[in-house]
Amino acid sequence: MHDVAIVGAGPAGMAGALQLARAGLSVVVIDEQARAGGQIFRRPPEEFGVRHGQYRPYGWARDLIEDFEEHPLIETRFRQTVFGILRDPEGQISLAVSDGQRGTRIKARRVLLATGAYDMPVAFPGWTLPGVMTAGAVQSLLKSQKLLAGRQIVVAGSHPIQLILAAQLLEAGADLAAIALARDLPGFLEMARTLPAIPGNVSIFTEALRAMAVIARHRVPLLRRTLISAVEQTGEGPLRISLRKVDAQWRPVGTAREFEADVLALGYGFTPSTELARQAGCALSWHSAGGGWTVQHDDNFRTGVQEIFVAGEQTGVAGAGRAHAEGLVAGQAIAHSLGVGADPLEVNRAQALLKSSERFAGVMQTMFEPNRTALADLSHHSATVICRCEEITSGQLEDALTCNPFLTSASAAKLECRTGMGVCQGRYCEGTVAARIAMHHNTQIAQAGHFNAHLPVKPVPLGAYGDLDH
Repeated sequence: MHDVAIVGAGPAGMAGALQLARAGLSVVVIDEQARAGGQIFRRPPEEFGVRHGQYRPYGWARDLIEDFEEHPLIETRFRQTVFGILRDPEGQISLAVSDGQRGTRIKARRVLLATGAYDMPVAFPGWTLPGVMTAGAVQSLLKSQKLLAGRQIVVAGSHPIQLILAAQLLEAGADLAAIALARDLPGFLEMARTLPAIPGNVSIFTEALRAMAVIARHRVPLLRRTLISAVEQTGEGPLRISLRKVDAQWRPVGTAREFEADVLALGYGFTPSTELARQAGCALSWHSAGGGWTVQHDDNFRTGVQEIFVAGEQTGVAGAGRAHAEGLVAGQAIAHSLGVGADPLEVNRAQALLKSSERFAGVMQTMFEPNRTALADLSHHSATVICRCEEITSGQLEDALTCNPFLTSASAAKLECRTGMGVCQGRYCEGTVAARIAMHHNTQIAQAGHFNAHLPVKPVPLGAYGDLDH
């Protein structure tokens, strides 16, 4: 048995693991990727012969990764999936883990969930076509494999990562046909509100300015208040991407403009990966600016399930800096819960980092919160696929809502028309389904709720169950 099992080797998971290992506790970290770093610090494969990737603007990332990989008390299990959290008759908690072929149970006194986030899906006519990709997928190919997803690219979204990605693509040799931002660039008053967030985060603002300079130098059209409308493709030709001018509430105000490209990279925000927390019985709260449903926790990042702590994007999508700080604080809290005290200087340092990162996170979340109703409205065409796994269309969902006037929750819609019952278990459709239910009944998205999560939270071979100790 380990003292602590950590799910996720991103900045939060690595920071928490180091705090615990330095306290003399045995730690095991499980991650689906081949190397530590998470999505934000995605690294090339070992076969490339390089240890590190590009971590700008996070200068602390290199030391964090090296310290994590070299600590003797940290056991790592990469390319393995945690597909459930179990509890035996004696009340002992354990993780159900699959390596793609077999399954095993990892018992631990405490569990830290640091599972990060994924790109928020947006359903619209043509979003299932090849070449329509999330910004994270395009960036992952570039970071880990040094590959461009396509030569001619349109970048569309509302999150600042779009500008960073655009600069990275341009520097890698891509040709950007356009960058479409659903919102306007920050005005004077908005920029003034960012001033309290600058201390401790200068490198992030500097990187944003550098990205804007790269975009300007390449003379890429930067379309403000412009929203994706639809995508079409004829045969094996390029994508025909329709972009439409919108007002401050993201409502269409003009005719669509068409662009041709190999790839459409979408980035309207991120969604916390809370499936394991849900399956384990942790309570959630709705926080739209923080990415949607987030895990409830106390000041020490302990959830309502006594043995389980959370850190990183599950508490609200806020970037690598805050994830790192939360990992430090959560690690110290877990150690304390196991009877091991922390160095007061380390505690003060972690709290200072957390406070600084929270200022930055609050500003970014407020400035770039997606308009979820406007995005869900893009899916209204009856033939638009809502649930990719089960191929449920917008028309089918609308029919179910019309024929069942008391169907008011996402889970009820799941039972009625199978949205969220496929391989992804609702990751791609939950947000759209909940928003559409809220629009249909003229209520808030939070009232539509979320899908329940069941074992397995991710697809694993059936044989993985047979290896678990009953």
